[in-house]
Amino acid sequence: MNVKMMGRFIAQIIAIEAVFMVPALGISLGYGEWPGVQAFAVTIGIMLILAAIMYALCRKADRLFGAREGLVCVALSWIVMSLLGALPFVLSGQVKSYIDALFEIVSGFTTTGSSVIADVESLYRGILYWRSFSHWVGGMGVLVFLLAILPGSQGSGFTMHLLRAESPGPDVGKLVPKMRQTALILYCIYIVLTIVNVVFLLCGRMHWLDALCTAFGTAGTGGFGVYNDSLGSVSPYIQKVTTVFMFLFGINFSCYYLLLLGKLKSVFKDEELRLYVGLAVASVIALVLSIRPLYATLEETIRHAAFQVSSIMTTTGYTTTDYDLWPAFSKGILLLLMIVGACAGSTGGGLKCIRVLLLFKALRRNIRQILNPRKVLVVRSNGKPVNEKVLENTNAYLAAYVIIIVLCTLILSLDGFSFETNLSATLATFNNIGPGMAAVGPTCNFSSYSALSKLTMTLAMLAGRLEIFPILVLFSRSTWNKK
Repeated sequence: MNVKMMGRFIAQIIAIEAVFMVPALGISLGYGEWPGVQAFAVTIGIMLILAAIMYALCRKADRLFGAREGLVCVALSWIVMSLLGALPFVLSGQVKSYIDALFEIVSGFTTTGSSVIADVESLYRGILYWRSFSHWVGGMGVLVFLLAILPGSQGSGFTMHLLRAESPGPDVGKLVPKMRQTALILYCIYIVLTIVNVVFLLCGRMHWLDALCTAFGTAGTGGFGVYNDSLGSVSPYIQKVTTVFMFLFGINFSCYYLLLLGKLKSVFKDEELRLYVGLAVASVIALVLSIRPLYATLEETIRHAAFQVSSIMTTTGYTTTDYDLWPAFSKGILLLLMIVGACAGSTGGGLKCIRVLLLFKALRRNIRQILNPRKVLVVRSNGKPVNEKVLENTNAYLAAYVIIIVLCTLILSLDGFSFETNLSATLATFNNIGPGMAAVGPTCNFSSYSALSKLTMTLAMLAGRLEIFPILVLFSRSTWNKK
């Protein structure tokens, strides 16, 4: 285990996080929020000192860096980043309990959007910014950002292992031969889409800071709102803009790169994209037919249905209406969309459309194999054979996915809430969605759960964002075996 190499990289992550806090410090200073100024100043000081010490101790590190180090480094980076990122909430007095603060910031970094804060409008503007900005950082990944700005001397193996461990999806490939350039392209697309989103929100006469925070939540598909009713009180124009951009950020970013190259046919033939669009359209139609009697006009019905489908499917978690009051059929559709999630290679969470597609194709292949034992059948995606190792990893992911959901639901049931509440809370946190149903629905929050349940959901959020395995390897004995 290359401990020094991991320590040096984590030190760089801490330093980057300290730099990311500077705008929040400036906003607190501009609004005269002195407890917030003190909280951010102290936290930035702690992080810079800690980063300097770690980097000095680990400066002379061996370049050998394998898959094991990549998984462990990513998991530890996110944990350390969360532990330090929670400090401003507590030091400013905005959140009384450190466990609550940790839950909140992990929900931010993992782009979950589940909250323990009932009155978000009472938060300091600097804290509100940091809370929403954590979505934007976690959406594409702070490690991807660091890889984009690191010099290429680190080596392709180093960058590839880190990118594979942090990026969502069953298989991570390169857009261009060099991984650093791939990370840079991803972040450039991410930044441009975010800026365009902010511009559209400003055109709807939204306050600049509210527009920035809302765009951060949309880009990272996180869903931390700046209003107590999420986006229920904003204009229909802003709701429609957010619907479109949530959907766009749920698409695999490699599709945007192909569009830039003019490869339109490749984009339109992408099977995962077609499944993603098809599920969204079918879900909106089904919801409109189901909830039509609840709203005055057809336009309002379509607007709320499209918004919630886009929000839940991309695991953003913004709401414009209390969907907990919808018929059971409608809530069932939303529950299924929570599980399916967005596309791989996007900022969305969930099982991912490509995994659902591969699971169905593998199931169909197995049924045909039973009927024709001597026939060799290959699973294909976008016309290309899928590596059997990818299928094995997909099956292993599904097994781990189900086991974690069952265990988390059982632990949460110790608090005495209903099964619907506990299951939806597990799905909402593990799939990085935000609100669940019943007692954790769109008009409620997660503050009523015990400290044990909050820590369980915190771990579930990290596992969901990092695609399970980087967190699981921390608990494996073989990971820490020197051999």
